[in-house]
Amino acid sequence: MEAIVVRRGETSPTVAEVPRPDPEPGEALVRTLRVGVDGTDHEVIAGSHGGFPEGEDHLVLGHEAVGVVVEADGTPFAEGDVVVPTVRRPPVEGTNEYFERGEPDMAPPEACRECGIDGAHGFMSEYFAAPAEYLVPVPEDLAEWGFLVEPVSISEKALEHAAASRSAFEWDPESGLVLGNGSLGLLTLAMLDQRGYDRTYCLGRRDRPDPTIDIIEELGATYVDSRRTPVTEIPEAHESMDFVYEATGYARHAFECIEALAPGGVGALLGVPEPWDFEIDGGRLHKEFVMNNKALVGSVNSNVSHFEAAVETLADFPSWFLDDLVTGVHDLGDYEAAFGDTADGDSASGESAPRHDETTIKTALQFSQI
Repeated sequence: MEAIVVRRGETSPTVAEVPRPDPEPGEALVRTLRVGVDGTDHEVIAGSHGGFPEGEDHLVLGHEAVGVVVEADGTPFAEGDVVVPTVRRPPVEGTNEYFERGEPDMAPPEACRECGIDGAHGFMSEYFAAPAEYLVPVPEDLAEWGFLVEPVSISEKALEHAAASRSAFEWDPESGLVLGNGSLGLLTLAMLDQRGYDRTYCLGRRDRPDPTIDIIEELGATYVDSRRTPVTEIPEAHESMDFVYEATGYARHAFECIEALAPGGVGALLGVPEPWDFEIDGGRLHKEFVMNNKALVGSVNSNVSHFEAAVETLADFPSWFLDDLVTGVHDLGDYEAAFGDTADGDSASGESAPRHDETTIKTALQFSQI
């Protein structure tokens, strides 16, 4: 079967022939429908993140997938069921406490493998096999958008953990700020709108006209250009925020968002920055935490419960939003276009590589039809 892979020593994806998987007991064989492309894929291809399966010279890419079960023996699924796979798997040497508790998302990197990212093949192939416990059902009418369940699940977890950090007192967030206007930032902005935030903002560094700004404003949010209004000046220019979601990977934002938070506010950090030494006023930020009861939480990956919540969230998104967000679905013959520069890695700092096509936001590869 055909798959999209990256090979050791190479920094671009290619189509390769790989064996069709033979499901083990308890596994389902899934015919792939669509697989999304995101910033992590680009990092894996560039060699700055993740790693190859043990003893292999290539990695099948892709972790945002949706497919149809074609062999379901020994699983609770039936042929024809639409499913999305979760991403994390136990280490090669076997399970551990995180997986036994059903909390693989809380495992440190050395205690897990990530499909299509680190140590395990992904889902950019005509078929993939997965244990039933790592498959989440999706209604058939959501099949075309099912590849978005994984990124939405990432934000489901971040929002859950942020709320849990505020559970000791009455916390009713009204204002929310998303740092980064890539596809993950836009998905999160739509989720805040769903959850009844009265006032939302999204920070980026793009000039008008721009499709991401159009989406931001159609959602009723305010676009903040970081070149004119940096994060630390947002309270004065707009207001202090009950919730800040950081999706840029720009290391300064982890500290700058503390100043953007309202008393009792919480920031969720999801970007993964490169090493960078810079100066901060640690005493002042420490005081902000203490005197104003602020908090920061870090969040990575997600578990089955977040995927299940993401399916419901995805079903409630307006159709115009999904149509505008997904700007390209490409078949294997046009796979290189799916990996073109997109807004997925759009850093509000300007640290990401320039994009060749400013109209591209979210892309996916189409392997088969429902």
